[in-house]
Amino acid sequence: MSVAIGTEAHGLGRRASARRRAASLAIPLLIAVLAVAAVVALGFGAAGIPLSRLPAALGLSGEGTAMTARDQLVLWSIRVPRIAATAMVGGLLAAAGAIMQGLFRNPLADPALVGVSSGGALAAASAIVFTDSRFGEMLRFLQTELLPLAAFAGSLATTAILYGISSRSGRTSIAVFLLAGVAITAIANAGIGLLVFVADDRQLRDITFWMLGSMSGVTWTKAAVLAPILVIGLIACAFIARGLDLLVLGEADAFHGGIDVERLKRISIVMVSAMTGVAVSISGVIGFVGIVVPHLLRLVIGPAHRLLLPASVLSGAILMVGADTLARTIVAPAEMPIGILTAAVGAPVFLFILLRQRGLASL
Repeated sequence: MSVAIGTEAHGLGRRASARRRAASLAIPLLIAVLAVAAVVALGFGAAGIPLSRLPAALGLSGEGTAMTARDQLVLWSIRVPRIAATAMVGGLLAAAGAIMQGLFRNPLADPALVGVSSGGALAAASAIVFTDSRFGEMLRFLQTELLPLAAFAGSLATTAILYGISSRSGRTSIAVFLLAGVAITAIANAGIGLLVFVADDRQLRDITFWMLGSMSGVTWTKAAVLAPILVIGLIACAFIARGLDLLVLGEADAFHGGIDVERLKRISIVMVSAMTGVAVSISGVIGFVGIVVPHLLRLVIGPAHRLLLPASVLSGAILMVGADTLARTIVAPAEMPIGILTAAVGAPVFLFILLRQRGLASL
């Protein structure tokens, strides 16, 4: 008996040691992988640029000037802003998922559960369908910015409704917040279904492609919208990491540990909503990034949010940059909606996580 206990303790010690080593190397390794993924993404797409010409195209070498004019146009006007925006969208979605899982103390929680994505999708679908109406004609001056603005406004409105429903006398009920989110998701999906029913063929095609997610048409302006939310999110993550760690022990223990639990809830909810809303407004609905990335990282580097949150940002960025590179390469010159790829990878991983938790599979 004592031998078995000693062997088990030794195994736990080895796993803890391996996890500490992985944690110490996680951030530098993820930064290196993201840099490699970004460089590879620069060279692939409908207009391929050999990696050997990238230094000249980036202005780092004077060789190959006959080709750099086109290369520089493709890189600086299309590819670089797209890769930057894609990385930020992935980082925002993954960070929102990590905060959500810490807040709900459930590793399977996801921002999509609270309806923020669905609220944005309903507003975006409404913008597509009503663009041709008299009211839509009045908003034509917004042109290409109308869709992301509508999606962001829909996400913010959803957040405000959820917060109003779940808060009473200065206290926020996470359970009510989640249940209200499920209900609002159902309402938003019903609204989207109605819009799909009344849409004409062009509008139906636009709604379908937006719902599948895409990073096409991203400009420096759209990328600039993401940057301040990401910076604010990273700063907020540094402040709430310890609170999320203590919240795992329960609200009472977190309170006795010096955490203002209600303020932690409010900051977390606002950050999850802002991160998800601004990401959805640029990319459309992209699933599974927020649930799969932090959960897998938790298995490798442990549950401490001080490391888990920045690692989630980097890993989400890597996943999205890789998926977007595949999306604009495998069917070039056409482009596959990126949501199809994230679902194709994320859904099997999600099922594996469920099976592993039920003891039906093992790593």
